[in-house]
Amino acid sequence: MFTNNTFGKTVDIMQRTMDVSLTRREVIANNIANAETPNFKRTDVNFEASLARALESENAPKQLEAKMSSSNHIPFNRTVDYTSVEPRFVLDYLTQTKNNGNNVDIEQETMASTKNQMMYELMTSSMSSQFSRIKMVLR
Repeated sequence: MFTNNTFGKTVDIMQRTMDVSLTRREVIANNIANAETPNFKRTDVNFEASLARALESENAPKQLEAKMSSSNHIPFNRTVDYTSVEPRFVLDYLTQTKNNGNNVDIEQETMASTKNQMMYELMTSSMSSQFSRIKMVLR
């Protein structure tokens, strides 16, 4: 019903962001649970930057098409469908906070958890606002 308009796209993006937020919560909980495990490396979830690039590619001005003589060539300016963007799990091998090789900092994970929870609450509030507008129009 709402798939081909801005309302449907907005709701879909918010739903995807909320799903990633739940995934991020699980990753943060796993990081905290393994805070004392020797040689454990924390994991982070990247999604928002990839989603932003995909949305920007849809609105980018059209440029001249490059001639490609092979289907294996990479096009210069291809649009990325935002529905194809998936969260990426990134292991942090660059930092080490403890002598046992573990790099989980409880304070950092707690702050990430708080930020993630606030983002989820913002998304639920925005989603509620979107549907209350539809409800107001239908009355």
